[in-house]
Amino acid sequence: MYRIGIDVGGTFTDLVAVDDVGRTTLAKVPSTPADPSVGALDGLRLLADTLGLTLAALLAQTERIVHGTTVATNALLEHKGAKVGLLTTEGHRDVIEMREGLKDDRYNLRMPPPEPLVPRHLRRGVRERVRADGRVEVALDPASLDAAIAELQRAGVEAVAVCYLHAWRDPAHERATAARLAAALPGVYVSLSSDVLPQIKEFERVSTTIVNAYLGPVLSRYLARLEVRLGEAGYCGPTLIIQSHGGVAPIAEAGRLAAGSVLSGPAGGVAGSVHAARLIGERDLIPFDMGGTSTDICLVTDGAAALVADRKIGGHRIALSSLDIASIGAGGGSIARVDAGGILHVGPQSAGAAPGPAAYGQGGTAATVTDANLVLGYLDPARFLGGARKLDRSAAERAIDLVADRLGVGRLQAAAGIHRIVNTNMAEGVRLVSVRRGVDPRRFALFAFGGAAGLHATDIARQLGLAKVLVPRVAAVLSAWGMLATDLRFEVSRSHVGDARALDGATVKGLFDEMEQEGMTRLRQCFDGSARTSRSAEMRYGEQVFEIAVPLDDVDWRVDNPLPQIVERFHRRHETLYTYALPEQESVLVNARVSVRGVLDELPREPPLAAAPPAAPLAERAIYLDGGWVAVPVFDFGRLTPGQTIAGPAIVESAMTTVLLRRGDGAQVTPFGWLDVALPVAAKM
Repeated sequence: MYRIGIDVGGTFTDLVAVDDVGRTTLAKVPSTPADPSVGALDGLRLLADTLGLTLAALLAQTERIVHGTTVATNALLEHKGAKVGLLTTEGHRDVIEMREGLKDDRYNLRMPPPEPLVPRHLRRGVRERVRADGRVEVALDPASLDAAIAELQRAGVEAVAVCYLHAWRDPAHERATAARLAAALPGVYVSLSSDVLPQIKEFERVSTTIVNAYLGPVLSRYLARLEVRLGEAGYCGPTLIIQSHGGVAPIAEAGRLAAGSVLSGPAGGVAGSVHAARLIGERDLIPFDMGGTSTDICLVTDGAAALVADRKIGGHRIALSSLDIASIGAGGGSIARVDAGGILHVGPQSAGAAPGPAAYGQGGTAATVTDANLVLGYLDPARFLGGARKLDRSAAERAIDLVADRLGVGRLQAAAGIHRIVNTNMAEGVRLVSVRRGVDPRRFALFAFGGAAGLHATDIARQLGLAKVLVPRVAAVLSAWGMLATDLRFEVSRSHVGDARALDGATVKGLFDEMEQEGMTRLRQCFDGSARTSRSAEMRYGEQVFEIAVPLDDVDWRVDNPLPQIVERFHRRHETLYTYALPEQESVLVNARVSVRGVLDELPREPPLAAAPPAAPLAERAIYLDGGWVAVPVFDFGRLTPGQTIAGPAIVESAMTTVLLRRGDGAQVTPFGWLDVALPVAAKM
């Protein structure tokens, strides 16, 4: 039996099939932005061909498919979501524009306000009012509600977000509204804040609920279409969707909580990095995922990746739990341009899958990072994607020449400049998730994956003063592989604000128990295997504005009053993050969180490679490095043997990725065929 991971990216769709003994088969096909499910089926056919099977035979032997998609992300970034109406408490319809009273760039006086996803005429106030303590001050007015629904019906909305004031305390009015919407607007997607984010902070709750309604119809239609296509091809097993928090969920749950899929694709790479950290015993990694459109970076510290609940995507706040990933517009398809002042820029604009880089021969004329790497000799035009796509060197040279002419330099200098600038941009992305948060990146290894990462990783590591780069054999499709190494996961949160010293310990304990039961109930609707739970809280000191996440798994929940332990964990966590604690101040519990995981079968470990003599180079190739041409050996990644060492400069190629080893780099092949690259250590940051 097989498990298949599918990761739809902006340029390529990656697929991985793992059998019962851990043998891994890879496939990569161009993405089809108009309908990503077409590219997914194309990839499955290629995967089946590689395994010597028909598509129907492969799917008949597949126990589950795990899918990561950029559909929600792209719909949000490109403003191609549903037409949404908002029902909210009378007098509060402008919260989405008032936000928190702050600009993203507070010193930019000309910065325009973000365009709300719901225009003002589709934001309707409803007469009702619940107080923060749960007391109903104004009952839900049926006439006011019906009038607001009629307005949205006349406007032809596809989705409705419902967010009443303090519905996190008592959701009765929102649930009554959902019932009336179902009767008046059958088939319209309805998103309740009490279901999406039952927490305090009105703007975060309104924004997240609107994003969920905006994306819900788009994602649900896509997932339904994918499910139909898979069924028509002969697949009968479950399809799971990876979520922003790194766990997976059934299609129905992914459609219900569409805002939880905004980081679906990048989350697979982090899940794979965490799994890799366990496999190789390297507990501190910087996952570095460079694809065709963007680069995603985060930290794996002591074998775990951090979660946050305060994320902006395209300027829109999403307060759901998600992996702490920084995405920058730097990839193989990033476009190079020269501004009016003669300064070279690379990205964030991308050539994407269509037309793609000029070298693809699909009509693209803009110079991209891929074109620069081809001109510099780093890519073999005949072996790209295993020879499935031949690169056009002449087209790449013409594109680079346009940039060179604007800069007044030669072709090679322009190409080297593009390569160097994109590396600098990505090194700054690593600093963003490490140095700027008080973490010294030099104690980490750079874990490089994604189709384009191998050509850039060692230079980025040098800029940061890192001593090690790791490149897995599945680097080009690691996000798809990582999706197979995670579990079903349901998140439950509740606000319970108060000074921990004044709260009732039994009540807090009961709240966590109730949330755990709710999560288990949702899990058991789709899974009957082993389950694990994890508890945490968001807390702050009394005078602070923002909370920190406090893990509570080591609290003894058998005691009647766990609050003293919770407070102690908060002080300890605050000191870890900020080097100080204030035990004399009040410790405020704001949000309680419970994660319930359905433990899926562990991904089988790939068999170690058999001992063999070191593989000889396939050929020798001239590359432009450090200002001049140099002839370097070219090795086949798939033929490397355990313990083999390679001294840079050298090229290591596979069908889907290329690794550039620079002068001074020394790569050793691990028992599983991964590259462990040691770099000359330099004290940089």
